[in-house]
Amino acid sequence: MQPAHQRRMVASSKVIRVGPWGGRGGSPWDDGPHRGVRSITLAYSRFLESMTVEYVDRSGRPVYGEKHGGGTSRSRSEKIELDFPYEFVTGVSGRYQEVHVGSLPVVRSLTFTTSRGKVHGPFGYDEGTPFAYPMEGGVVVGFTGRSSWHVDALGLYVAALRPETLCDVVHERRLSAYRSFVYGGGGGGGARYPQPQQQQQYGATAQHHQAKRPFEWCYK
Repeated sequence: MQPAHQRRMVASSKVIRVGPWGGRGGSPWDDGPHRGVRSITLAYSRFLESMTVEYVDRSGRPVYGEKHGGGTSRSRSEKIELDFPYEFVTGVSGRYQEVHVGSLPVVRSLTFTTSRGKVHGPFGYDEGTPFAYPMEGGVVVGFTGRSSWHVDALGLYVAALRPETLCDVVHERRLSAYRSFVYGGGGGGGARYPQPQQQQQYGATAQHHQAKRPFEWCYK
């Protein structure tokens, strides 16, 4: 849990895509950017066989990504759970290499670092060409890559961390009643701005409130 006196941090909606690292085999996939990562489930042996990620969208709801890759009954599995929204993935590293002579490279191992300083991994066979993407003030909000019966390549969506604003709270809690209160004109007993025939009675005060609609940018 986050201490009450500390302001919560959230991922910016502006993202960049980095990578992928690995080979050109398999088919491309793209989970897209989200608000954050809640869990990562991996299957691995001599290489990374599959990867499934649970995300969180801008409204705070879970988004379950597809399983990328395959796996066998002999695969080892690991589930990394993060304390979202107080913990983020802040670093990803690994290795890629051919499994057999003449084959295309695949992702052989992965390691994840979180904003709490935890290190998960390496998962897989820690041998081959290394890659890493440490982030200063940034977090992973999505994954992309290529896969077949294993994970052939992996890329990232990265966003900067920033302090939470009231707009974030409105989006997450989906406070339609609050919007009705600010804008008026809806049901549910929300405060309403004076209509044109009432403006003569209220004068400049009503015009001021209509011209200045708080948090309008939250809904664009």
